[in-house]
Amino acid sequence: MRTRTTTAGLAATLAALLALTGCTSSDGAAHPAASAPAAAPAPAPGGASGYEGPRPQDQNLLAWTGDPNDAGHVTAQSAAGVGGRITLVRIGLREQITWSNIWLGLAGVDAGAQLSNCYLGVYDATGRLVASTADVSPQLMTDAVAKPLPLTKPFTAANGTYFIALLLNGNWATNALTLKATGAGISVNAGLTPPALRYSTVLTGQTSLPPTLNLAEQSTSTINTGWGSQWYGIS
Repeated sequence: MRTRTTTAGLAATLAALLALTGCTSSDGAAHPAASAPAAAPAPAPGGASGYEGPRPQDQNLLAWTGDPNDAGHVTAQSAAGVGGRITLVRIGLREQITWSNIWLGLAGVDAGAQLSNCYLGVYDATGRLVASTADVSPQLMTDAVAKPLPLTKPFTAANGTYFIALLLNGNWATNALTLKATGAGISVNAGLTPPALRYSTVLTGQTSLPPTLNLAEQSTSTINTGWGSQWYGIS
């Protein structure tokens, strides 16, 4: 009697252990418990390959209208074609920044040019001038490189849509004073209408950047003659 009781107790204990560490199949044999599946690895940044394209921060910039490596086109216009017109390039900011400089890709200079009242500026999505440079005519006469042109006063730019404005005045040789651009003068506005054109001109006969613009008046007539969309960076 004592032997049978001990055997039964051992069997009960063994069954409890098997229940904790495994499972019993229909044939009564114990099997190890299945392990939990391993968690799937997190996707690599930038896609499955882990590749991420160039970013402004890679070149010590805060934002840009596009990778400057793609701004290989040189765009030129006559003084009669763009003098006194305000050329706008739209840029979107994804985060708040302190905006101090506008970088311009100057491709060529005209040593004999007579420039005056040339400015770069920044308009917000409502058409309000929020910052501008001093007259940049001297900087457009020397050093055909990408160069930062400082705003007269840095400003805090919240995330959102802005328009970089270029105003040129004076006389210059059409194919001497040139700017780096994407070359996408006409196609850059695909699917867009005023006041949200990515590349456009407004007004004529301007010698300074006005405090406000009516963005509904954006025009592509000059853009469509080959005035390619300029490359700009922000720092």
